[in-house]
Amino acid sequence: MTNKKNRAFLKWAGGKYRLVEQINQHLPSAKKLVEPFVGAGSVFLNTDFTSYLLSDINPDLINLYKILQEQPERYIEDAQALFTAQNNDADAYYAMRALFNASEDIYERAVLFLYLNRFGYNGLCRYNLSGKFNVPFGRYKAPYFPKDELYFFAEKSKKAQFVCESYEKTFSRARTGSVIYCDPPYAPISKTANFASYAKSGFSMAEQSNLALVAAKTAFERDIPVLISNHDTADTRRLYALAQLSELQVSRFISQKGNGRKKVSELLALYVKPSSR
Repeated sequence: MTNKKNRAFLKWAGGKYRLVEQINQHLPSAKKLVEPFVGAGSVFLNTDFTSYLLSDINPDLINLYKILQEQPERYIEDAQALFTAQNNDADAYYAMRALFNASEDIYERAVLFLYLNRFGYNGLCRYNLSGKFNVPFGRYKAPYFPKDELYFFAEKSKKAQFVCESYEKTFSRARTGSVIYCDPPYAPISKTANFASYAKSGFSMAEQSNLALVAAKTAFERDIPVLISNHDTADTRRLYALAQLSELQVSRFISQKGNGRKKVSELLALYVKPSSR
């Protein structure tokens, strides 16, 4: 692999572009990389495995990836057509968002998804309880069309299988010779974090605990290594007590209830079967 880092074509909250070197240093060697929380795919794009199993619970995301994999030229041309000055307008954006929410055509949704990702606020991907995409207009001067990034993803995806399913199902698909990398929605950084709204995202602390349990069983009983990223907190260190823990040298600032900003480190938890003596 070259030293050039490859950016994802989607803007993505919690994306791992800035951490891929450190994640690579901790990923055990294997033939296949399995990602149950693929997100924008920065780890996929910056690793060199023979094959990939890439999963996410978001059907819009996985359908987009499958369409880009199967018909890149058509998709890129149609998506680029939406990146115009006329469409960089609040009224145009909300009309596109309404069209997306009303559409049941997976190709149309895939084309609109990239537009909404780049023209919407901060690259967020958020749905209301009715399943409607509800990110507001971003008000950017000139949203970037990621043509080179799309072509790179399409080419790299020849080595990948995309599935939309729960992380447990993806874990069950993994076989010996694979390594699993998990980038779940991060755990709250404190006891005062708004737990109710966090849980609505579909990944409560009970899920965090279950993921740690599934990871340990997969590594120790099936001999498939698992690496998990998360916030470095007392809770995550407790959850990952059976793993080898590494604190990442990159930190970020997270606002907490408007009373200042707290520096939070990130953690990598590696589950590997102990070598027999």
